Order: sequence, then C-alpha cells, then structure tokens
Amino acid sequence: MFRFNYEAGAGFLSVWLVWIGVFFILFLLNEVTRRFKVAGILGFVVLPATLSVLWFTVMKGTTYTDWFHLAKVYSATAGCIGFWCIRHVRGTNKKTGEEWALADNKIALCFPPLILAINILEAVIRDFEVGAIYYGVKIQEVADNAPFDLMGGDWNYMNGIAGILNIIIITGWFGIKIRKKTEKDGSKDMLWPDMLWFYILAYDLWNFAYTYNCLPHHSWYCGFALLLAPTLCAFTLGKGAWLQHRAQTLALWCMFAQTFPKFQDIGEWRVDSTYNPTIYFIVSFVALASNIAVLAYMIYKWKKTKRNPYKGELYTDLKEYQTIAALAE
Repeated sequence: MFRFNYEAGAGFLSVWLVWIGVFFILFLLNEVTRRFKVAGILGFVVLPATLSVLWFTVMKGTTYTDWFHLAKVYSATAGCIGFWCIRHVRGTNKKTGEEWALADNKIALCFPPLILAINILEAVIRDFEVGAIYYGVKIQEVADNAPFDLMGGDWNYMNGIAGILNIIIITGWFGIKIRKKTEKDGSKDMLWPDMLWFYILAYDLWNFAYTYNCLPHHSWYCGFALLLAPTLCAFTLGKGAWLQHRAQTLALWCMFAQTFPKFQDIGEWRVDSTYNPTIYFIVSFVALASNIAVLAYMIYKWKKTKRNPYKGELYTDLKEYQTIAALAE
C-alpha cells in the first residue's frame, strides 16, 4: 500500500517513528487548544493570521498555492473559529437580564454541519476531477517543485459518491451541546451526540480513500496519522466531540504543511503510494460500502422511529448517544 523512500536514506523504523511523532504531536496540540480558551485563540486566529502573511510574501515561491490546499487550510481554520465561538460566546440580555449562549441559537448550530459538508464537498470535487483527467493513466504532476504521480480510475468516482453519501448521513444538527465543566475537563467541548462511531468510521474510510486517490504522496500522514488522532481523542479524553477534534487537528496539520511543504514532499520522510490499481479499488470500495451501510441504517431508524434526522436527533435511543448527552451542560 505504501512505499518508503529508501533511495533517500529512509529506514523502516525511522519513518514509523516520525509517523508516531506526527500522530502524538497532533493529539497533544489538540488537547492544549481544546482545554484552554486562550490557546484556541492563539492557535486558530493569531497563528494562521501570522502565517498567512508569510505564505503570501517571503514564502510565496515555496508553499502550496493551488486552490485545494488553500481552501482546505482556511475552511478548516474557519471551522475551528466557529466552533470556538459556539463553545464560548455567551452573555446577558441587557433588557431582560436573561443569560444567552450562542450554542442555543439554531442558526449558529447550522454552522458545524455546513462547514463539514463544505470540506467533504471540496474533496469530492477533487476526486471527480482526478478521475476525469487521469482515468486509466498514470501521469506525473509537479506541485511546488515536488513531483508526484496521479492515477485515475473507477475508484475516484466510487469515492466521490461515498463523499456525497457522507454528507447525506450527517444527522442531529440541532442536538449539538456544550460539555459541562468538571475538575478533570474544563474544555467546554462541542458535543455532537448524534454523530456516533459508525458515522466517524464511514468518514475516516472515505477520507483516507480520498487522500490515497488524490494525494498519494501525502496519504501516509494526512490520511493515516491525521485521521487517527481526532478519532482516538473522540473515543477517549474528548468523548463525543469528534468534529471539533477533526477540525482542530486538520487546521494545525494544514498550517504545518503549508509552512514546511518539503517535510512530506522531498527526502527520506516522504512516503508514496505503491500505485497498485487493486489497492486503489479496494480502498474506495470499502469507503463506498461503509457509507451505503450507514445510509441504510439511517433510513431504517428514520422509518422505525419516525424521527426526522435533519430536524431533530435520530439515535437518541442508543446507549452511546445517552453516554455523550450525559456529559453536556
């Protein structure tokens, strides 16, 4: 599935150690930025603003300038800022004296599914684009002086459809809640009880297939390590707040990749796909099958419970939903 760059001096153990380092650094940075309000501002407002000046001035000739990388870094950062506001913005009505919180505003709660859908759609468009341009051929491209191969096929269309399904199965928009403060966790995470393990698994499989199809020289990090870090957090320390973790780790990784593109593009830490058509097909087939399965389950629950998954919450009878909801304020 992956080919290490032994020609440049890479070693099997050293590449794995670097991968583990990337994984744990993302996990730890997410922990810091989710637990401390000021760290969130520094990480997702001050840092990207400062780096943007560098990207478009002194680093203009070395950083990524294509539409997809720029769209991804700024949409992920916008998601982090929006989620921070939902978690922390609150006040008191001067006329009535009543307290209010942005998390109670239904219009504001449309933002998380919207930004998630936009991020998925960006990748879906790219999958279809690669499939159309490179179908049946393997052609070398060059992005910011880093050559890599793209190989299109049926897998691009399969995974593009999987991404569309992944948008459709986003449920329980208005059930987003804020985690109550405790002695062990004062993060006020943005909990989404209806976004359970089966959605997260379907998303991870789809997104990994996307990176493998369209970023074959980056998938080792942005597909493997980057997807695992928020998923692990969502099932352990930051239970129920997967989307928040996903946005924060994605934004942090994109900022790093924009600033240090050579890390994954050139040298011994670069890891490429093996460009095996069978593997491409299997990866995208599994992604499509998993999203079809979740869609079928969503429709089944919709019909059985008569609960509309877009106007309310669908999985309220499941034990995991109840466990996450119990963490909320």
